[in-house]
Amino acid sequence: MNHVPDAERADYISRCLELAVLFEVSGYPKPGNVHRTADFAETRYEHFLASAVSVAPSFKRAAEQGINVSEKTIVPSEVGVGNIIRGAVDRMLGSQGGGNTLLGAIILLVPIAAAAGMTGNSFSLSRLRENIGVVVESTTPEDAVAVYDAIARVGPGGLNQSSELDVTDPASKRRILDEGVTLLDTFKIASSYDSVASEWTNNYPITFNLGYPYLVKQLEETGDINTATVHTYLKILAEVPDTFISRKAGQAKAESISAKAERVLKEGGLATPLGRSLLQKLDSKLRDPENKLSPGTTADITEAVLAINNLNGYKP
Repeated sequence: MNHVPDAERADYISRCLELAVLFEVSGYPKPGNVHRTADFAETRYEHFLASAVSVAPSFKRAAEQGINVSEKTIVPSEVGVGNIIRGAVDRMLGSQGGGNTLLGAIILLVPIAAAAGMTGNSFSLSRLRENIGVVVESTTPEDAVAVYDAIARVGPGGLNQSSELDVTDPASKRRILDEGVTLLDTFKIASSYDSVASEWTNNYPITFNLGYPYLVKQLEETGDINTATVHTYLKILAEVPDTFISRKAGQAKAESISAKAERVLKEGGLATPLGRSLLQKLDSKLRDPENKLSPGTTADITEAVLAINNLNGYKP
């Protein structure tokens, strides 16, 4: 990003994040999720493509707000992360008929876009991560209410599990405003059972400490973005049981799937016949009719990993 003209920076950031979403959903054969050769009954590959394109303006808006912070025309609490997330969800839902395709990814990527805008032309991953921390720590109660609205629009899948500030209860939004509960505070409540929320509250450790170094290594070893994407997805799944699965099917099932993902990688993944065979078997096992075993949270975090890789200068 060091040589991007100032006038083009927000657009460049948006394109990096849009491409990350496209890379992730295209990665195949990504076990248990939609990809370019596999659909769900109600949600197909083209629904994700349409969603990725539709949310790009929201990423651009977040980047523009980050640039405004760097130019000191606004302070970080005025970025409006919540409204940007809600707007992106509306764009996603309005762009296709497959329902919720990108909620978790949007929640992870909007702070990344704003933080990238804040870094200016002295971009580095350490500065990006520092600025992500500033963005999420500066969120407001209004941001929290906006994100509650966004989650409710797609069908709650995380924060609603808490008896405290239940996302399905209108009284929760009144409490948020009355008691000054920030968006970061609400994600702290959910962080024990939702990895997207945990990334927010802990400054994206899976993204930066686990996923990104592994992706870079895979790109160096294979020279292939598809293989690197699938292997990174498997690595995250192997190390971090998917919280979407644990909420739907229980922690034991999530841990069992992680163990299978670890074995696929141990046997070579896409690089060996045995690895490919095990990967296909895992994919078949995860494709239940109700998609309870779909590692959706792993996909969200993989998109964040791909985003920071693109922002750091990767070109396919």
